[in-house]
Amino acid sequence: MSPDRETESHKRKRTCLALGLSATPVAIGKCDGRRPSCTTCTQGGTDCVYGAEAINKSKSDMILDVAIRSEGLLLQLSAQLVRRTLPEAYAQASHRSPANISSVASPGNAISPSTLSNLGRGEGPSDHISNAILSPFHASTTESILSWPHFGEFRSLIKEKCTQNTVSQAVPPQPYMAKRDIGKTFRDFERGINCWYPTMARSTTKSLKEHLLSGAVEYNTRSCLALLVMALGCSSELVRLFTTRETPEPHLAEVEAEKRLLGSMYFECAFDKIHLAQAEFTADAVQCLFFTGYVIFREKSSLHQGLTTIFSLYFSFLQRPLQAWSFISAAAIKCRLLLSYTPSDQPPERLESLHRIFWSCYILESDFLAELSALPQTGIAEIESLIPLPGEYSTQESQSDQEKSSLYFLACISMRRLLNRVHDLLYARNDGVGFDNNQFPSVVSELGHQLEEWKDLLPFHFQFSVDLDPTKSPEGAFLRQRYLTCKSVIYRPYLTWALSNGEEVAECPPIVFEGSRLCLEACWMHAQNLRNIHHTIMVDTWICSLSMASVVLITLAASRVHSLRQLISHQVIEIGPHINDLITRWMYIPGDEVSPSVLESTKLIANVSALLKLSRNQD
Repeated sequence: MSPDRETESHKRKRTCLALGLSATPVAIGKCDGRRPSCTTCTQGGTDCVYGAEAINKSKSDMILDVAIRSEGLLLQLSAQLVRRTLPEAYAQASHRSPANISSVASPGNAISPSTLSNLGRGEGPSDHISNAILSPFHASTTESILSWPHFGEFRSLIKEKCTQNTVSQAVPPQPYMAKRDIGKTFRDFERGINCWYPTMARSTTKSLKEHLLSGAVEYNTRSCLALLVMALGCSSELVRLFTTRETPEPHLAEVEAEKRLLGSMYFECAFDKIHLAQAEFTADAVQCLFFTGYVIFREKSSLHQGLTTIFSLYFSFLQRPLQAWSFISAAAIKCRLLLSYTPSDQPPERLESLHRIFWSCYILESDFLAELSALPQTGIAEIESLIPLPGEYSTQESQSDQEKSSLYFLACISMRRLLNRVHDLLYARNDGVGFDNNQFPSVVSELGHQLEEWKDLLPFHFQFSVDLDPTKSPEGAFLRQRYLTCKSVIYRPYLTWALSNGEEVAECPPIVFEGSRLCLEACWMHAQNLRNIHHTIMVDTWICSLSMASVVLITLAASRVHSLRQLISHQVIEIGPHINDLITRWMYIPGDEVSPSVLESTKLIANVSALLKLSRNQD
């Protein structure tokens, strides 16, 4: 065969192969691939093209190829859009560890409104592990513990009641207080509320005090906030009087009654003006406040933003969880909006105030969701990794108090983030691994390690020992309670594993007993370390009552299994009376109108404690 004919033959073969046609019209069939000679090609007198010939495809195969190519193109386009839309800071955040995620955004960088909007709708990487999100309908609430089958014979303990509380509509006359007492009340607010949730700058506090001292209280949001500060200052002083003594002192009863009355009167006067702040929450009003300048922001915008946060705190003091929740939600939603449309040339103090309000809402919202998992969420947890942690901001008169307040706020934020991750990783409805015995041990080990790291890194003033000894400070006592709560929730899967095996728990691995011991020990110490802590009484009485109910219920469930009784302290029968004695006294601090849910918790604790005592006596 001549070279020209051979070249032409190869050209024809390549053309036919490209078109998916047979390379030779004389071929009997496809190449059979035999070596050293292909039988089919030998019979047809052609070159063997086995391995290079076109494969005939059915219509379904061709449709599948088109679908796969189309999907690949769509994925490429989507990736390009994400890269162009998301800020560079978020792209970096998605690859950072939870410990360093707080450094993603800086105070000078505004967050794109489209980013927050997409995250709020569940688009994009809003479910990334860097966000400490508390999953809706998680299985670690007191309500979930009540549904354990181990309480089948104690159904009488569970009572569901729907109660509604209303705030008095009567507006009392404007309260009167001497100038010296007004200054003291503002200091009580500063050392209490503004120390635990340091959101109000000292410049704002001074301006509000001067406004009140001038007697120019009008029907506006500025006067509303000034009255609220007075209400919280009186309430904070009332709680302080209570926490400084172990037993009631008759000679202080009159002072307590006066503080309670003044706080109530100031609050009702402020509440009469709350609709003014709500009416100002419009796009035009917010935009005007944004661009008017620092002075207007300090006197209007920051006051307006702080109103809902402070109202939520006062309702928490009144032990009214649903009212408190409504104002927490309003503050959180407004804060998201303001952070979404923040100009780049804003004053640093203005942005820092928003950041601190955001983190305060984050803590309070998560505290409520930890016990009422079905509450609608505002979405602030989905963007918490994008918000800078609190920075420089003057909220206290003393520099040392200012530093202590900021560090305490940071410690509370970091603990709340860890608690949210614990709840989500272990108890999320669909993705939690807390009920999978093959998966949760490694997760529990890592979470326990992070908890101990948090404890070891606390500043000296807040450090505590894991026992019943007094702490160096009230702040350390509060943080110890948080630590013990987190520890009991982390190791609870081991206890549920043991309980699910009943009396056959002895056949479980040794780590099950150790994890159960750590859980029960943390529960017992959490209850025994309950004290008259200012922060707890002022804000967390309702939440604390449910948390303590969980403690006694878990202890009762463990006491029903003979093999687990040895892990329970002999002092367990003293838990109930100690808890109820404190919570019952706390219930009446705001006034005679007792919170129905707190009252139900105390009844449940008393009933379970009686059963624990009976079980211990039988042993």
